[in-house]
Amino acid sequence: MSANILVFDSGVGGLSILAAVREQVPSANYYYLFDNARLPYGELDEQELIQGCVTLISQAVVQCQADIVVVACNSASTLILPALRDCLRIPVVGVVPAIKPAAVLSRNKHLGLLATPGTVNRQYTQDLIEQFASDCRVDRFGSSELVYLAEDKMAQRPVDSEALHNILAPIKASGLDTLVLGCTHFPILREELQSYFGEAVHLLDSSNAIAARVVSLLETSMSGERGKSQALHTTNTISEGLRKTLAAWGFRSATVFNGSLSKSGS
Repeated sequence: MSANILVFDSGVGGLSILAAVREQVPSANYYYLFDNARLPYGELDEQELIQGCVTLISQAVVQCQADIVVVACNSASTLILPALRDCLRIPVVGVVPAIKPAAVLSRNKHLGLLATPGTVNRQYTQDLIEQFASDCRVDRFGSSELVYLAEDKMAQRPVDSEALHNILAPIKASGLDTLVLGCTHFPILREELQSYFGEAVHLLDSSNAIAARVVSLLETSMSGERGKSQALHTTNTISEGLRKTLAAWGFRSATVFNGSLSKSGS
């Protein structure tokens, strides 16, 4: 039987993780739950984030009969994984900034972390840097606005290039050669980011590592016909542009989720 994989994020950023997992396990059924009612997570109180996410994901696991959960959000992963694993009896995979491979890859031992303010400032991130990049200069850049620019792109709205360049200018001026995209929203803007930085800056994210981890934990067959994909959101509606984007990504429906799959879609 095909596995049921629940991928969770605050918005559409987790699609960058889902795409990598689906490439490795095309036969699985995918449920993509995005808590867009509380976007962005990087600005939420920590206890509010933990309680809300654990409740929402636990409900979705039951409704989707999930075999594995992927928390495709760095802000959430740095906080909720212990509490979530205590509540569930299935594997839970989190996303962490790719500091370790970036430290190995950086030619000049000068790398940067671009993430939401919450991820940038947490002790978890500091511990990663001390453990895996102690021999490197690591500059940290926090941005919530970049999350909204990624959401705009996925909703088929124009990306504000002036706002994007204002965010990226200090990063380019730092002279780093490797930039960790520490929010799953940011790979959605990879084309725009690479165009601005040029080939001298290597962009790195965690999607392939997460996909490999999911494959290692699944006990079902990877082969077979492509499974179904269903998107679940927590606002009462989503934009027509986002609905079209989700359809183009292979989602057969986009449905309101407040603890149940029975509500009508957008």
